[in-house]
Amino acid sequence: MQSFRLHILFPISPNMKRLLVTIILIPMLSFSQGKEVLYYFKSKDSLVGVKNKAGKIIVPAQFKIFSFLKDGDPVEGETILFDGSKEGEKPEKNEWGYVYDKNGKFLYKAFLYDNGADYFSEGLRRLVKNGKVGFADRNGKIVIEAEHDFASPFNYGYAAFCDGCDWEKTNDEHRSIVGGKWGVMNGKGQTVQPLAKSTEKDIEIDGKYYPNPFQYNEKEKNILQFFERQKTKLSDLYYVNFYNKLSENEKNLFFEIVERPKENFPYYQVNTYNYRKKELDMLYRFKFLVSEDGKTFYAIEDYNEKKVPFENWLKEEIKNAEDFQKVHQDNPNKFINK
Repeated sequence: MQSFRLHILFPISPNMKRLLVTIILIPMLSFSQGKEVLYYFKSKDSLVGVKNKAGKIIVPAQFKIFSFLKDGDPVEGETILFDGSKEGEKPEKNEWGYVYDKNGKFLYKAFLYDNGADYFSEGLRRLVKNGKVGFADRNGKIVIEAEHDFASPFNYGYAAFCDGCDWEKTNDEHRSIVGGKWGVMNGKGQTVQPLAKSTEKDIEIDGKYYPNPFQYNEKEKNILQFFERQKTKLSDLYYVNFYNKLSENEKNLFFEIVERPKENFPYYQVNTYNYRKKELDMLYRFKFLVSEDGKTFYAIEDYNEKKVPFENWLKEEIKNAEDFQKVHQDNPNKFINK
């Protein structure tokens, strides 16, 4: 390709010089202004706060963190999570952890789950306000107001909720929900009524059936076809270490897009569900990200949503499955690399 150089043959005024310099600098400034990286820091009395690279304190050190957080660890995600308690404050019922935006503004208190702050499920995390449960997205926006006494994580587009219910301690470590009136909500927080008559496309929740919540355009259908074409291989990889012999129906998988590109998240997230339309993994296994143009595929490698190219992830899964079968040759659900 030939290159051309523009020769300016007319005089340039001082104002025009400033304009040209501004035009030249705009792309450079835009390129250099990436996301500011924030870091957790610990005070002398081991309280945790957050500051930026220049040392400016974004959130003062006032949190007791019980996870393996080290001084200088980067803040992951689009919000700041303090997975612990605040000095001088006693957590209220079902609360655990504080969430701030990256400017240091308090957003909400997370729901207590499994001895820590609730995980994101289908792009939403439970929060607690005035003893009620709601949901926030990855940017910290409250998308479902805290109105119910309890709500389960989202699964296959729905979350069960109850009002008038309460926790009952079953042993030293576990609790269960008892009493109350139960319902099912969609991703907008709207109560959905069960179907009088169901089809195989619908989802069963506690013995009742609800309409399939997913609808796709052509690009999204093409994204899902990528996974459908590899369904058998992915199923065999997932079930290779199950010691109960499973039928082909029991090994059937469903792939659904549970998040679409939005601010700070230029991906489609695809989750994998079993034949009963339950998530295969609460955290990250067999969950995938696809670029906004629908052409680049990744697997999620850890709970911080670290991305790895799908091909690399698949090679590692195949190696792990083959290594497992060498040691456990009696496994009933064989993986055969075709």
